[in-house]
Amino acid sequence: MNDDPKYQSGEPPGPPDSNDADIIISSDTCRENRIPPGQSRTRKWPVLHYGTVPKIDTGKWKLKITGLVETPLEFSLEEFRSLPRVQVFSDFHCVTQWSRLGNLWEGVSVREIMRLAGVSTEAKFVVAEGCDSGWTTNLPIEDFDVEDALFVDRHDGEEIDADHGGPVRLVVPRLYAWKSAKWVRKITFVTDDAPGYWEQVGYHLHGDPWVVNEKNPDGERFRDDPGWNG
Repeated sequence: MNDDPKYQSGEPPGPPDSNDADIIISSDTCRENRIPPGQSRTRKWPVLHYGTVPKIDTGKWKLKITGLVETPLEFSLEEFRSLPRVQVFSDFHCVTQWSRLGNLWEGVSVREIMRLAGVSTEAKFVVAEGCDSGWTTNLPIEDFDVEDALFVDRHDGEEIDADHGGPVRLVVPRLYAWKSAKWVRKITFVTDDAPGYWEQVGYHLHGDPWVVNEKNPDGERFRDDPGWNG
């Protein structure tokens, strides 16, 4: 018997009733086969990250929004939690080949933060920075500005813990999980792509688990841009 409260027994959770307007349903959860090529389902809630878990003083934590915006923003945790909130039901795909299906996230919509900041039309990419030694990842703005992307402080009805990116992490369900920066502290809107930690050591610049090609038959795991030489 598994005593992990996050362990999923039986079939994976399916999308909530579509009539429930309070929950945003990620489109990938409506696929007939929800497991991307090369992935396998995990029933657990795994912990995986580069380095060690940073020690964050939640009383001093800030989320900064900067770059190509009309109004640079900075939120304390209390201010963040006072913003309009959303819930998102989505699957979660780690590039190390496990997928956890049927997660219920809660937090603040990316689109709400973008609205408050007034993002310039010149912004084409996003750089997300974590509290772990300046770790970053890059995303095209069209993958960031989607209804099911959000800044998360709760997962499956519980406050997200430090191992999984608390007090707040980014979740972008349609891309591999390394794009969903843990311990997020800054979002910068920029004109040019800026590869982050994993992208610089060989992971794909985009990271869509459903897009396959000759080099990446199991999704966009590794870099395939001709100008990159490691």
